[in-house]
Amino acid sequence: MLSLKYIAINSFNENVVYLHKDCDAYKVDDTNSIVKMEIHGGASPLFAFLEIVDDENIVAADELGLNKSAFEMLNLPEGAKVTVSLANPPQSIAYIKRKMEGNILSSSEYSGIIKDIATKRYSNMDITSFLVATGSFITPQEVSSMTEALVDGNTLTWDNESIVVDHHCLGGVPGNKTDIIITAIVAAYGLPIPKTSARSLTSCAGVADTFSVLANVNFDDIKLKQLIKENRGAIVDYTSLPTTTTCKIISSVERSLGIIKHEHIISSILAIKLAAGVTHLVIDIPVGPTARIKSTKEALRLRKIIEHVSDLLLIETDVVITDGSEPIGNGVGAVLEARDIMKILRNKEDAPQDLREKSLFLAGRVLEFDPKLRGGQGYRVAKEILTSGRALEALNRIIYAQGKTSQAQLGHLTRDIVANKSGVIEAIDNYRINEIGVLAGAAQHHGAGIDLLKKVGDRVERGDVLYRIHSLNSNDFAFANSAVNNNNGYEISSRR
Repeated sequence: MLSLKYIAINSFNENVVYLHKDCDAYKVDDTNSIVKMEIHGGASPLFAFLEIVDDENIVAADELGLNKSAFEMLNLPEGAKVTVSLANPPQSIAYIKRKMEGNILSSSEYSGIIKDIATKRYSNMDITSFLVATGSFITPQEVSSMTEALVDGNTLTWDNESIVVDHHCLGGVPGNKTDIIITAIVAAYGLPIPKTSARSLTSCAGVADTFSVLANVNFDDIKLKQLIKENRGAIVDYTSLPTTTTCKIISSVERSLGIIKHEHIISSILAIKLAAGVTHLVIDIPVGPTARIKSTKEALRLRKIIEHVSDLLLIETDVVITDGSEPIGNGVGAVLEARDIMKILRNKEDAPQDLREKSLFLAGRVLEFDPKLRGGQGYRVAKEILTSGRALEALNRIIYAQGKTSQAQLGHLTRDIVANKSGVIEAIDNYRINEIGVLAGAAQHHGAGIDLLKKVGDRVERGDVLYRIHSLNSNDFAFANSAVNNNNGYEISSRR
């Protein structure tokens, strides 16, 4: 038997076991390829990938080291006695090979794959194979099967609630934080809305990042149910919910590879909503030349898939296609976006009207899930709730119930980006603005980002400020400045 030792290494999704090259419990001399191991001694076998160590200061010959994720999963103290054996290849690898050959996989096959990913029997290379195989060809029925496998029957139940709502945007548009305003309006109306949200994945700030400027977003499903019961609304970082483990693993591999398959995104979104017990869902698909979805044709294709899969999963889903041709609101980055949201809820005159109107439109669609409202009445009701101050009151209740956070400071390193000629702003590149914001540090620091002072259609004179960069770190600030010098993301015509 070997003594368990904790190795403070994070290996990004993979469980790793460390054995000394002279370990008596397992012959490692001939190991020249990836080896999957089983560690016994805990409540259930732990699967991990073998790494061989030469230095006894890291792992001695009579020790077995586990990295951070593996140690937490095994749930045994350091020094506990464990044994190790070679793991058999997971049966579900054969299903991926079938998918590579162009076959349609069954629900049970997707269940096997997802279960093996969740238990860390797959390496990141194995997960990549799965993503590539399903990325080249996947049917709507398979998307449904994958979604159900991700949830695995672990859904929240809501006592005496026949309608539980949420909203989700497919993204790709900087500053598009309608979710928080929608949550405030819907909670004030009285429909339960457990808003599951994400932190930054590939953007300057996710919804969870922006709301964390105002309140705590990390709590479990038990606390979520309590918050909904008390305030009808809550905004939670979905990664703190136990049913989203596999979604997190798959998403992290996708991001590292740069693979974006819309069917995978749809499956993940619907799985998270289904796990939260959502029965009625509005999905926003922004379309624009520099948005994630670039054409109306593609948006219509995705809408049909979402509607079909939602029907199979018994989620009533309203899919809306919106304008994603430019950033929405004025702020890009958590602090700046939170500023815009509070201006709208406080009915300030300088609140960004594009973000306000889109939020009202989408909130109206959510409210119309209530059978007491006729079609078209939702917008009017949403606007009355906002202008009366009831939405602000509802959000304040949510903030204090979740735990108000200390105010993050806006980045003190600033640069004004000015127009290089007079004319009219014809286009703003979503991707470029997001890239500059990320380089400025927005994905790591809530106070970093971009304050947009001019939008499409505005007349500018040479030297007018288009936007202001905010950073908190000098290196980030330098990276952002370098990027702007090559392309500031604005297209200005000379027409009068």
